[in-house]
Amino acid sequence: MAGVNMNDVYDKLKRCCESVKARVRFRPDIALVLGSGLGNYAEQIQIETVLDYHEIEGFPVSTVPGHKGRFVFGYIQDVPVVIMQGRVHYYEGYSMTDVVLPVRLMGMLGAKVLFLTNASGGIQEGMHAGDLMLITDQISDFVPSPLIGANIEELGTRFPDMSQIYQKDLQDVIRRSAKDLEIPLKEGVYIQLTGPNYESPAEIRMCRTLGADAVGMSTAGEAIAANHMGMKVCGISCVANLAAGISKTPLTHAEIQESADRTAPLFQKLVTESVVRMAKLL
Repeated sequence: MAGVNMNDVYDKLKRCCESVKARVRFRPDIALVLGSGLGNYAEQIQIETVLDYHEIEGFPVSTVPGHKGRFVFGYIQDVPVVIMQGRVHYYEGYSMTDVVLPVRLMGMLGAKVLFLTNASGGIQEGMHAGDLMLITDQISDFVPSPLIGANIEELGTRFPDMSQIYQKDLQDVIRRSAKDLEIPLKEGVYIQLTGPNYESPAEIRMCRTLGADAVGMSTAGEAIAANHMGMKVCGISCVANLAAGISKTPLTHAEIQESADRTAPLFQKLVTESVVRMAKLL
């Protein structure tokens, strides 16, 4: 990250934004990022238009199986949303500024709330594959901050406060939605490691000692970038497997997708209800 020219980063972001606006006339209120195995939710909404990442000038493109790599613009009930159907990851070789470019772009398109989702490995005692976890806080120290380099003043302040990355009022909305829908919901701290390899049992013990309840390879950097530019952030993690040393079997990407597929109906109900209720706070 040392040689990153933040003027170039902002110029690239503006070019991407102009490229999208030239193709899509739609102003979202809420941005939703769909994690591994959760991408099919985008097909459940009232779709207005779809834009493939390849069509956006200079846009980073996802290379991960199960990530379709496109923006879906439309409505969850009557709430205008933009959905990232597949994200890009630091482990794919992108700089962290490229990893968070889509989130910043959705903010520039008008989204006031960023709703993050991911598939994770469960660390918290009593977790099972298929659990949903409300993200209450995060640990991002093991990946570079997307804010390293000269500050982009147009987006936010040089030293942004991170004492409440995941907004308490949005957490309450998700909690109440889960309770009313009778969907079991865990809560906890999410830690982002670089990947793409899964963690060793010793690394999972370290994560647990640090206070992490679930581990994954995305999300924390995106939350920092969104918080920096004044978006409200919330997140749900789908516990796709138990982490190494807790799980009795080797970890596979196929297992993660299977768990996410199994949880998808509950996840979709919870996201829909939460988004509709969040829109009333805007």
